[in-house]
Parts: sequence; C-alpha cells; structure tokens
Amino acid sequence: MEEKRRKTEISDERLTLDPGEFPDAGLVLDTAMEAGHILLENGAEISRVEDTMRRISAYYGVREEEFFILSNGIFTTGGSSSDRRFAKVEHIPVQGTRLDKVVAVNQLSREICAGDCSLESARRRLAEIRKLPGKKPLTRIAASGLGSASFCCLFGGDLTDCAASLIAGLILYVFIVLAEHRLSKLLLNLLGGALVTFLCVVFHHLGFGHDISYMIIGSIIPLVPGVSFVNGIRDITDGDYLSGAVRILDVTLVLMGIAIGVSAVLTYANVLL
Repeated sequence: MEEKRRKTEISDERLTLDPGEFPDAGLVLDTAMEAGHILLENGAEISRVEDTMRRISAYYGVREEEFFILSNGIFTTGGSSSDRRFAKVEHIPVQGTRLDKVVAVNQLSREICAGDCSLESARRRLAEIRKLPGKKPLTRIAASGLGSASFCCLFGGDLTDCAASLIAGLILYVFIVLAEHRLSKLLLNLLGGALVTFLCVVFHHLGFGHDISYMIIGSIIPLVPGVSFVNGIRDITDGDYLSGAVRILDVTLVLMGIAIGVSAVLTYANVLL
C-alpha cells in the first residue's frame, strides 16, 4: 500500500530487513509505544516522541500506523494487511524530568535505525532504561545548594548572600526529598517557596546576607520547572497546541504555588520575627 504522509520523512534505505524478516506488527507497535512512554513521562517534547515512535515502527516494517500523542497520553493504532489491527491507549501522568532516560532512548532509536539492534534486544534495552536509578538524595541536595548559590551570584548577590542561598537551597531539597511522595505538587511548591523565604528572612534578620531579594531568588531556582516551560513553548510552536497548553498550565500552577508561598512569608515577616 501507498505509504501514508508523515510529519517526518523516513528513508526506505533504513528498512534493511528482508520482507520475510519483519516481526509481528503488534509487537513492533507495542515496542514503539514503550519507547514513547519513557520519553513522554521523562520530559521529552511531543515532536521527539512522535518521531522516535515512527522511526522504530518504520524500520521494523510497520507502514500503516497512526500515533496521537498528548502530554499525558499516547493513542496508537496500526498493523498491516496480513496482521490483526493493533490498538492501544496509555495514560501517562505529568511528572518530573529525567533527561538521562531521554538520551538513552534517543541512542537506542539511532541504533535501531542503523540496523544494530533486533526487536528483542530493543525491548530488553527499553526495560533496562525504565529501571535506570535516579540521582541519590545527597546528590540532589548538593546540586540544589550549589545551584541556589550560583544563581544568587549570577543575579548580583555578594559572597554572604550566596552562602545564605546555599544553606537555604540545601534545606529546601532536604524538605523536598522527605515530602515529595506525601504532598501534591502544588502544596509541595507552596511550602517549599515559603520555607526558603522564611530561611532567607531569618538569615537577613541575623545579619547573614545583605540583599534579601537576591537570596530569595537564588534559593527558589531549584523549584522552577524550566525544562517543562521550554517544552511547552516548543510544543506550541510545533503546532501541538493542546499538549503545549497542558504543559504551560502545569508550569503556571507550580509558579503560582511558589509565588503564594514567597508572598505569604514576606507579607507576615514582621509578625513571624
């Protein structure tokens, strides 16, 4: 059958398998969905997810497929004239960003298109990628402290301001590590913003730090969802308006939580101290 129009052009030269060697279409599409699932739940943009799924499907011989991808779900149908039709829907909650998993799936996709990975091997690799461990809590806490101090310096804070932001950033991520699985995202960011603002107000009141604005700005940077915001803008510019709007709304709720926490503490700082 005539190949359907795709958003990305996939050369037939990549289809190095002989016609009789093409695996079951359902298994291929399920593998493509698994790759898309890992990408989407770990912060990849919609266009990357769709392109990866199409390339995997095309290499393994599935030429009749349709992917509908949202920021929190994947709808897949496809098959061939000789196979049963495949249809599957997966819900993918909006969550954090793991760029190491995105890079690993991208590398696997390149190996597949180069003919260096069988379908069985690809499925095994995807299972391994899904189980990749995250950063250790101490690493995340240290990164938060260093990031807070660095941004405080970048915005104009002096050495004392940076030291105060460093301590506030460390304490902030200790709180996040302990509470991230117990609180909703909105409440976690609200309390996190309130916590670092309170710490900076206390430090400034004790004379540890000169400019409270730089201290607070540096300290709340670990809470700001920069990758999600950029991906939301990219989705909108690529024409994926619904997914982009969902990402932007999620970012807006996070920023609202941070702003409410910061403003509440600053408003009642004199009463608290």
